Amino acid sequence: MTIDIRVPEAGESITQVELARWLVEDGAFVEKDQEIAEIDSDKATLIINADAAGQIKIDVDEGTTVEPGKIIGKIDTSVSGKPDKKNTEKPAAITTPSGESEEKKEEPVKQQEDKPDKEAKSTITITPQAKKLLETHGLPTEWDHINPDSRRITKKDVLAAISGHFSGEAPSRPAEVAALDNAYGTNSREKQRNKMSALRKKVAERLVAVKNQTAMLTTFNEVDMSAIIALRKKHQKAFIEKYGFKLGFMSFFVKALTESIPYFPGVNGYIDSNHIVIPEYADIGIAVSTPKGLMVPVIRNAESMSLPEVEAKINGLAEKARNNKITIEELTGGTISVTNGGVFGSMLSTPIINPPQSAILGMHNIIERPVAVQGKVEIRPMMYLALSYDHRIIDGKESVSFLVKVKELIENPVRMLLSGKDEGEAILKL
Repeated sequence: MTIDIRVPEAGESITQVELARWLVEDGAFVEKDQEIAEIDSDKATLIINADAAGQIKIDVDEGTTVEPGKIIGKIDTSVSGKPDKKNTEKPAAITTPSGESEEKKEEPVKQQEDKPDKEAKSTITITPQAKKLLETHGLPTEWDHINPDSRRITKKDVLAAISGHFSGEAPSRPAEVAALDNAYGTNSREKQRNKMSALRKKVAERLVAVKNQTAMLTTFNEVDMSAIIALRKKHQKAFIEKYGFKLGFMSFFVKALTESIPYFPGVNGYIDSNHIVIPEYADIGIAVSTPKGLMVPVIRNAESMSLPEVEAKINGLAEKARNNKITIEELTGGTISVTNGGVFGSMLSTPIINPPQSAILGMHNIIERPVAVQGKVEIRPMMYLALSYDHRIIDGKESVSFLVKVKELIENPVRMLLSGKDEGEAILKL
């Protein structure tokens, strides 16, 4: 019996997807529910699982644009065997003297490992390009100081060694460094040409559209992170013991957004034709950097969640996005977004709105800086905040006041439990 492998539906508005890669070889045996292929849409990467066990026959090559429902392969259920998964990291193509490109399998190179007994051996795998680079310049393949922390040597490791970026010391290092520097130096003229994924192409189109179709401005402020840092330091251990995961910074900012929105509801709105739509809920988009590109999974009804619930949701969605397990539904919608460039060391930036939303909050790195506190100079952990907004729907006063409200809540997190009010206002019901 033969079962067709079809491209799954990727959403109502998606009519084409790209067959990104096969996770198994043609003719391999697969088990039921085994992951066999990845497809890229303009919103996410989706996984195709085998509907039954059997031998797979691939009919459509990687990189082909296909429509949902199209048959891309078959599974012969009459064949039995052991599951066989494809090597997900292909060896890079090597250019031969004739100019043709060919792929070679990685060759394990046996190498004597420096152990006390002088007889123990281990296997170091050298990729074809790395080996060719070493052989071309007469460098020994058994040289293990290129990347002493790994048993796999890649072209990147060799080039890093050539540039002098070593990860460890070794007695013979000076002579080897000189040989590499003289042989190759920093005069590489190589290029890589990679096809843009459907997701990255769509992100590029949307970013350009935002710049052209919105009146985007950005307002800035700075926030003292002392209270949040002290709270995390004091309760982190108990938090982990109770919930099983760490307490991060993002969840505080999500709660600060949800508590600030009722004071300035336009920040949570969007334009639909000639109407301004103001949702009475807060669906917060969390920008996540993944190997496939930027994704923005959505925390729905974040205004009704506790801070631990928000933290759990952030961790779950981020992990699913990075592991290509995110669904289209989890990426759809959102009324306002937040992005954290600080994890990459960004001091300040102007984040771009995620349409059709009208605002996005940008977090940045935390730097200890001298600030004036009640007439005295103190060193405080400070973070710059940026709010990019669509001036067509959000006025300057509203955007600035909204960001100030977020700042107040972060600097005094107890207010998040009091609907954004200070203790006196809450007690007096003002």
